[in-house]
Amino acid sequence: MDDKVEAVLAAYHTRMQRERKEREGKNSAEFHDRHMLSVGPDTGPFINLIARSMDAPHILEIGTSFGYSGVWLAEAARAASGRVTTLEIDPAKSAHAKEMAEKAGLADYIEFQVGDAEELIGALSPGVDFVLLDLWKDMYTPCLEAFFPKLNPGAIIVADNMIYPGGESVERYGKAVRAKPGVQSVLLPVGTGLEVTRLS
Repeated sequence: MDDKVEAVLAAYHTRMQRERKEREGKNSAEFHDRHMLSVGPDTGPFINLIARSMDAPHILEIGTSFGYSGVWLAEAARAASGRVTTLEIDPAKSAHAKEMAEKAGLADYIEFQVGDAEELIGALSPGVDFVLLDLWKDMYTPCLEAFFPKLNPGAIIVADNMIYPGGESVERYGKAVRAKPGVQSVLLPVGTGLEVTRLS
């Protein structure tokens, strides 16, 4: 990992720490649109390691947010001769993420798409090797149904926030993904909980 990437990640980590202090004792709903709700510093290296192990992967990120996880994924794509497609409904968040990817020197490895996740997934060509699912939790299962037919054999799906905050939506997703044919899936206590699923 080069100096540009490390500098961008350090800036994200500083922001995470500052915003965590701002949220203490307050209703987290107040901060959804302007604070980072990304995967944490434990999950970032984990998804990077998995994606790096693949051969020229097409990586799909559903939920760009402010771009933290996208930097980890794009760095892996560069190392593995792959590419990232990242989807976000908020144009301002997508624009910020793109700016950070440019600062990290990774803009050539990541395509930013803005719009409804299900519609954007529907327009994708088949051939996805890795999926990071990290958007509103009630969208997990609908997005799974949309992207599952587009996955390559051996593809890996990582869903974030499966232990915390939890809830009915993530439980529904866990049951749905484990019911898919030819999959192996495990819940890992990494970060806020990751459901990691692999197709045979």
